[in-house]
Amino acid sequence: MSLAAAAEYALLLTAPGPQLPTTALPATALPATALPGQAAPAAALPAAASGLGQLSARERELITLVAQGRTNAQIAAQLYISVRTVSSHLDRIRDKTGCRRRADLTRLALTAGLV
Repeated sequence: MSLAAAAEYALLLTAPGPQLPTTALPATALPATALPGQAAPAAALPAAASGLGQLSARERELITLVAQGRTNAQIAAQLYISVRTVSSHLDRIRDKTGCRRRADLTRLALTAGLV
């Protein structure tokens, strides 16, 4: 996957879904979590961004490669480490940022300007 395709895919994932009219329900009646196919709540991004400050330079490098659409095997080959080490790094990154999916990590990298 090319960098342009990965960026387009990430933007597609973060695009807001169909919006309800604001007069339908008061804001306090809306659920705090996103429905499938909708963007994550705005409160989730600051939490992930604060976790970004805890990342090492190597972990930021891995997030950048994930955002570029690389697989774990491709990342391992490029950084001269094992696939298991890549998985371990990604698990640690997920713990620090709260991002559970590769798409979430891609979104984080795009919003942080890592890509």
